[in-house]
Amino acid sequence: MAEQLADTTMTGTVERADMAAWLAVVAGTIGALMATLDISIINSSLPIIQGEIGASGSEGTWIGTAFLIAEIIAIILSGWFERLLGLRRLLMSVTILFIAFSMVCGFADNLTVMILGRIGQGITGGVLIPTAVTIVSKRLPPSQQPAGMALFGVTAMLGPVVGPVVGGYLAEHYSWRYSFFINLPIGLPLLALVRIGLPSSVARLELLRSADWAGMAGLILGLGSLIVVLEEGQRELWFESERIILLSIVALFGFALVVFGQMKARAPIVAFRLLRDRSFAIPVFLNTMLGVSFFCTIYLIPQFLAMIPGYNAAEIGMVVLLGGVPFIAMLPLFPILVKIIDIRVAVTIAILFQGTSMILEAGLTPGSGGQDFVLPQMLMGAGAFFGYAFLNQAAMTSVDRGIAEDASAIFNCARNLGGSLGLAIIATMFDRRLALHGDRIAESVSHNSARGQEILGWGQAGTRPIAILLHEIQRQASVMAFSDLFLLLGFLIFSMLPFVFLLTPIRDAETASLH
Repeated sequence: MAEQLADTTMTGTVERADMAAWLAVVAGTIGALMATLDISIINSSLPIIQGEIGASGSEGTWIGTAFLIAEIIAIILSGWFERLLGLRRLLMSVTILFIAFSMVCGFADNLTVMILGRIGQGITGGVLIPTAVTIVSKRLPPSQQPAGMALFGVTAMLGPVVGPVVGGYLAEHYSWRYSFFINLPIGLPLLALVRIGLPSSVARLELLRSADWAGMAGLILGLGSLIVVLEEGQRELWFESERIILLSIVALFGFALVVFGQMKARAPIVAFRLLRDRSFAIPVFLNTMLGVSFFCTIYLIPQFLAMIPGYNAAEIGMVVLLGGVPFIAMLPLFPILVKIIDIRVAVTIAILFQGTSMILEAGLTPGSGGQDFVLPQMLMGAGAFFGYAFLNQAAMTSVDRGIAEDASAIFNCARNLGGSLGLAIIATMFDRRLALHGDRIAESVSHNSARGQEILGWGQAGTRPIAILLHEIQRQASVMAFSDLFLLLGFLIFSMLPFVFLLTPIRDAETASLH
């Protein structure tokens, strides 16, 4: 092996990874960042893309949904792919394919080609994300893993946040196609780093004969159908739609196949048995809930800023980026902090920071703007650091190195699923709270009310004053709906505090090396 790791348990010396191992970690981080950027890089330029490829608004949503479905399925199956092909061969293959599918998207001139390219990006990008954590777990000694996890943490926070900013800038100053072409100059050096930093390994194609095909089919059907239900449910009025009912049945059938595979297969497709271990299951659960908080926040804030003060994409991007400042600033301290701060204290801080951030945002008014999000975003970023970085370390040090790939797949998939579930819930609740507040405000505003007379202009005729009044009602109701959602998210995050006491301390370097 190229690692040259000393054995602390036998000699008492300090383990140190060599340069090749660190190059592998850097490669994994770049690959994960490239993949997470593409989750949201087209969000701000989606209307332009839809116009150029001839897609309607409802059809255009599938450009994002197709990527999300493929990515989540690939994340959870990435461990099996690694065992089948070997880590270096797998990363080389998916990097080449990710670049190729990015070029397909960049040159797409119709919706079909774009969706096929996004599915390919999702499958290959979904493998890049968890394998970055696997590299840290397998290539670095336990004493240096916190530094590697800190490096990977950059992708978890920056990718979804920076994506819309980068995509918006490229679309405005160059072309939306460069949002995909940018992966070529990133991907080519990544291939070199993977080849240098990762040792070659033998493919185990015999796993195809004994594979848990029922479990694999179940995951594809279950997760794929579930994501479509979550993404399209509100648009199709949930279970009033026969399509949503059918997809829900397919999802249940798929997950039943997964359970069957776990019980009957000699080697299940994913080692879900890990979730029976509290030291792994609780970090995964809390990571899921913090994923709800994170993804809902980076969805709601841009929506508010665009609808109420009327910010443009660049202005919105600067506000959202504030959340990354404390996260990135604190990451270099993680290898030190993880040794001196108990995980229960760290996650408590994360919950208090993120919950307080939500409660502050629940006090929005029609006059609120970017300045009102500075403190909440700073708290959110700091909370994300104490939550994600510590939970990631706790989860990955609680399992054997030999099964690190499945642990990473489950942990990362849980965060993304939490985000999808959270977004589905708040999309439904926003529409309902908006209608509720709109009706209540409309009932309280009449020709005789002071505000009604002010807007209508006493004695004036015509439709324009009425339109202004309706717009004002909608605006006020929207602010109240946003405030309700932030308040709900705040209480949801605070409700996670009791689960902190179920966390077990992170294993130190010596204990982890024996694990």
